[in-house]
Amino acid sequence: MQKVILGNTGLPVSRIGLGGYPFSGVNRARHWDPYSAAGRSTVTATIHRALDLGINYIDTAPGYGAGHSERIIGEVMRTRRAECVLATKVGWQGLDKAAVKEGVRASLERLGTPYVDVAQFHGGMYTEADFAHIVHGGPLDALRELRQSGEVRFIGLTAEEPWTARPFLESGEFQVVQLAYNLIYQSAALHALDEARQRGVGVVTMRTMTSGILQHILASLAPEWVRARDPYEVCLAFVLSDPRVHVALVGMRWPEEVEDNIRLMEAFEARLDVSTVPRLTAGIYGSEDAEADREASRD
Repeated sequence: MQKVILGNTGLPVSRIGLGGYPFSGVNRARHWDPYSAAGRSTVTATIHRALDLGINYIDTAPGYGAGHSERIIGEVMRTRRAECVLATKVGWQGLDKAAVKEGVRASLERLGTPYVDVAQFHGGMYTEADFAHIVHGGPLDALRELRQSGEVRFIGLTAEEPWTARPFLESGEFQVVQLAYNLIYQSAALHALDEARQRGVGVVTMRTMTSGILQHILASLAPEWVRARDPYEVCLAFVLSDPRVHVALVGMRWPEEVEDNIRLMEAFEARLDVSTVPRLTAGIYGSEDAEADREASRD
């Protein structure tokens, strides 16, 4: 498994990371229940398989099944903690410094570890008031103190709306950012990824495979596309083709899904630097004109 350094953290991480939400979400149509004895056993096997094959970045949150995802991951951490970079999240809304510290320590207990590599404020779309509360109202102080005590190694945040993460990046207080970024939602390409790279912030993507949204749409609107090529392969290739991204999180439920994603990773060939693709019509026109000029000069 190819590894890169996560921004300026010095942490070597696999290009694919294991997302922990599926370890808390029931999916009856796929006969998936991580709360059943059989489901818990499968989750454990999946985590072991991911580590066996070189996936070393594991991300979870206390909000995933009221700590259920963390507890299952913790069962594996008892014997394999040293093999992975472990990230979790913490709430902040309406919480002061003491409550944030309590939340992180509860996660550490569920995960069965004295420290996490990355503790992230769990957020979607931040307002100015949210930024002020996190940075100046106690939550950030809590993570700073936990970092000093060795319970947290690096501080991060997650953002569903990437542009709202920009004030946090500009603050210089965050070493890792997890952003929604995929083939059909590319806001981060314009509003956060360049800033993160300039500041040496490690970038992890959520919704890498569009959370199944693209696949659901294609099944109705263009089923021939699904038959012709695996849309998951294209989704993964898109994110891996952006050099500003260090880890692409993928939710994997069964060991076979781990193996499938490893195969996609091994087959991936960088044919395009996605960070250079224009995102405005004028840019596309200019790119096409430049290519036409190159073709003409070769003739």
